[in-house]
Amino acid sequence: MAPVKPSVRQFSSCFRCVRGDVSFNGAPRRFFSSSAAAREELQTTSSSTPPPPPPPSSTPAAPAKDAEAPKETPEYMKEWGELDPNAVELKRDERRLIRREGIQPIGSRRRRAIIARTAAAKAEQIPFEQLPYQCFQEARKVLLADREEKLKEIKTQITRIENLKAQDPVVSGGQVKKETRMRSMQNHLNELVILADINDPVVKKKFEDGEGDMNKPIYRYLADQKWRKYKRLVVEQRIEQFNLVPDLLPTFDPIADVDLAFGRKNVPIGDFVDSAVSENPPRLNVQTFERGQKLVTVVMVDADVPIPEKDSLTYRCHFIASNIPIAPDQTSVPLNLLQQQSRKTKNVEEQKVALSWSAPWAHKGAPYHRMAIFVLEQKDAQALNISEIRKNEKRDGFILRSFVDRMKLKPIGVTLFRTKWDESMEGVMKRNGLKDEVNVEFKRKKIEPLPYKRRTERMR
Repeated sequence: MAPVKPSVRQFSSCFRCVRGDVSFNGAPRRFFSSSAAAREELQTTSSSTPPPPPPPSSTPAAPAKDAEAPKETPEYMKEWGELDPNAVELKRDERRLIRREGIQPIGSRRRRAIIARTAAAKAEQIPFEQLPYQCFQEARKVLLADREEKLKEIKTQITRIENLKAQDPVVSGGQVKKETRMRSMQNHLNELVILADINDPVVKKKFEDGEGDMNKPIYRYLADQKWRKYKRLVVEQRIEQFNLVPDLLPTFDPIADVDLAFGRKNVPIGDFVDSAVSENPPRLNVQTFERGQKLVTVVMVDADVPIPEKDSLTYRCHFIASNIPIAPDQTSVPLNLLQQQSRKTKNVEEQKVALSWSAPWAHKGAPYHRMAIFVLEQKDAQALNISEIRKNEKRDGFILRSFVDRMKLKPIGVTLFRTKWDESMEGVMKRNGLKDEVNVEFKRKKIEPLPYKRRTERMR
């Protein structure tokens, strides 16, 4: 009997496979696309042909990368051959694609396996919405009819809201009741906009393939639901596990997805980071699920700074940057780039970094330090005074809850990593002007047994 081919065996198991979250498996993140369309327009259902596969690795890169020195591909990587992100179906090839090209495979493994077999058989590529399956097409007819009803309800609701706006508050029972009714009607309108596209298979396909436009409410809703089903639960677990509440904040309800990366290394929340890696500022990816642009402040706090004289702990602030714009389609927050721009800019009003990055460090023999990075939303998107923050805030003894109350900030996201003494810590401390702290070593106190335990030991 002929042996089973690996691709067939993989295809039989791909029904149980789902694509893992890129922020936890170390693969590069594939962001949602953005467009210049209206912010809240509905998703169109017009038929369109699928985009062509991306060019092979031999194609020249973008002009921005041409200035960099070209990196030669090792010989053993060249032997892997051409890897198409739309058609790779083996786990081995997926790892090779991520390692060599830095590209995440597109869609599910089952979808890529079907595309690969269709291409091997030289069959005609049929658009997704035109697949010749009777049950699929009949179901689409029902969904389109339901969508038309939702569109009529949306038009009716918009007319009602406009009539209420033009109505005299006295007729509505007062300004307070009018505003309450307006919010209720607007919430119902937002629900109708979501329900109009929630069952569209084209919308779900684009979202699963990472092609969703985060300017549209349906894709923000789907991304929010996906985040809350897993990643938000992990964040809440870490907040409780590492006692960020109440050690740093009295309460905290995360509503934004925050990912941390040092260079090309993605750091899951709560992991240990080598001191040589964390010496330079990281890169954050802050994904919000609400409409519009926000201004945020990023603060990193060490929650485990020892005070040997008092046998207790205090806090130390390692970084503060304010007036950083983010949006659903604007997620990257490169702290290193922000710090460089602030150093080059002489005008204080244009600077964003109030306290520059201070490398995390820990004494030899001391327990690990919790390095918490908070993303704080600024009230009404108003810019903060960087010079005032720089003047009033000190690194040692920094109290985060007081800073939040004083600046009227709202915590929306958090990430965390841990640091401890390692082989690189001595060099990091010397480079950052901490030569006096290098020779400090913490040792555990020897606890003498109680008298009755001593007698028991002698009698034995």
